[in-house]
Amino acid sequence: YREAAGKDFPKIHIDDPDADGKAVYLTFDDGPGVYTEQLLDTLDRYGVKVTFFVTGSFPACEDMIKKEDAAGHSIGIHTLTHDFAKIYSSDKAFWKDIDKMQAIVQKQTGHTTNLMRFAGGSSNSISANYTTGIMTLLTKQAEQKGFQYFDWNISSGDGGSEGDMNMVITNIISGLPNQDACVVLCHDTKEYTVKAMEYLIPWLLDHGY
Repeated sequence: YREAAGKDFPKIHIDDPDADGKAVYLTFDDGPGVYTEQLLDTLDRYGVKVTFFVTGSFPACEDMIKKEDAAGHSIGIHTLTHDFAKIYSSDKAFWKDIDKMQAIVQKQTGHTTNLMRFAGGSSNSISANYTTGIMTLLTKQAEQKGFQYFDWNISSGDGGSEGDMNMVITNIISGLPNQDACVVLCHDTKEYTVKAMEYLIPWLLDHGY
């Protein structure tokens, strides 16, 4: 895969004797977007199922949620707007936003979902800029409403404005030995991340993950 990706593909040695059978859960936030269909093709090629935490950021790509679901991937809600100031202004504002995204999921898939990921994660500190203690309240309410929320323990590092394919691969592979169950944060809105999966997924499979 190094040859396929180019000479800059990272050569990383990992000492992980328990790799065989260890689960790597690939999760993708903020989409669906213009690169999501390309990602779905890659996932289908290797028979890999992932979780998409979807938003309404790209209305023109909304039909991708239906394709994700039809392909057997898990769909979770990641808010409609991903607007921190709006969703974290109050618990009512947050759940109003979630309900709107749930309606889109139901429209596209024919069913609702009980999976979710908070914008910024369940322990983010940014929300305190808008409402003190809101994450404590929202996590409790999420459980009361029957939602299962998920954070992550490995980040691809693609959440910022800059990055490349090799960065994504390096960040993910280097984090694997430190976790028993690897929950990886990626974004299918980033072209280089989607491209990285073409090399990362076969590498993971070949190394016993």
